[in-house]
Amino acid sequence: MKHFKTLLFAGLLFIGATSFTNAQSKIAHINTQELIKAMPAMKSAQAELEKLQKTYETEIQTMATELQNKMKQYQAEVESKTDEENAKRSQEVQGMQQSIREYQNTAQQDLQKKEFDLLKPITDKAEASIQKVAKAQGFQYVLDSSPGSGVILAEGKDLTADVKKDLGF
Repeated sequence: MKHFKTLLFAGLLFIGATSFTNAQSKIAHINTQELIKAMPAMKSAQAELEKLQKTYETEIQTMATELQNKMKQYQAEVESKTDEENAKRSQEVQGMQQSIREYQNTAQQDLQKKEFDLLKPITDKAEASIQKVAKAQGFQYVLDSSPGSGVILAEGKDLTADVKKDLGF
């Protein structure tokens, strides 16, 4: 019985020591938002996005001014026109309002697409650099310390295959 306790104690000690050494993963952190904001390519991308946004805003403002002028003109002439002409004018104004809304939606979608197209290479470059540096310095995991972000894996055990096997697919 005494040998059993000694063996059990030695086994537990061995398991504890191995678990402790396995748990000694090197972990680092980085604020990727701050990093990306500081990259020179990001500054030029922001400038290009601002330029495009101003172009759309100017175009929308021009369309809105044209609509306001037409509405003022039609309101001033409402008494001198027939009901049929006023109905046509009302439809024309509604059509202009609809086209402005559609243009705003299209502009917003174009801006989002352009932003994605400009930022994707920048973020990919930043992530590749983070992984390169982390591997060179022996870090296994890099945590993103930006508010609301997750983990960037530099090197280490990926549990995806094991979890899929455990779940049966």
